[in-house]
Amino acid sequence: MKILRGCFWKYKFQSFKVSEFQSFRVFKDLDKTITEEKHKIRTFRDLLIWQKSIKLATRIYEVTRSFPKEEAFGLTSQMRRCSVSIPSNIAEGHGRNSTGDYLRFLQIATGSLCELQTQLVIANNLSFFSEKEFDTLEENA
Repeated sequence: MKILRGCFWKYKFQSFKVSEFQSFRVFKDLDKTITEEKHKIRTFRDLLIWQKSIKLATRIYEVTRSFPKEEAFGLTSQMRRCSVSIPSNIAEGHGRNSTGDYLRFLQIATGSLCELQTQLVIANNLSFFSEKEFDTLEENA
């Protein structure tokens, strides 16, 4: 079984981990897929990883308000876009009708997370926020 690894999210096809907080097991039973869930997931809003990524995107917006004005179309815009992309792709993938599509959108969300982590390091190197703020953001990203 091939394991796909992301920055902080790890999942594999037959028994995959959507986040460090929730895991799903997908079993193939002839022509139907049965999903066992730790908690009843009705919509993407029930996913803990979506909830945490919404908080992260909101925090990124708050932090980037204090970035230099010359970064408005550079690092500020890029960090905001990729932070919004994370929960958006989780939600869109959850709304798809196939596990393959869902996994693909989780991969895209993972890529956006890696992009955000890189941009956090750059912003920290440029002293756009305190070391304490960087540590908090990096821990939550």
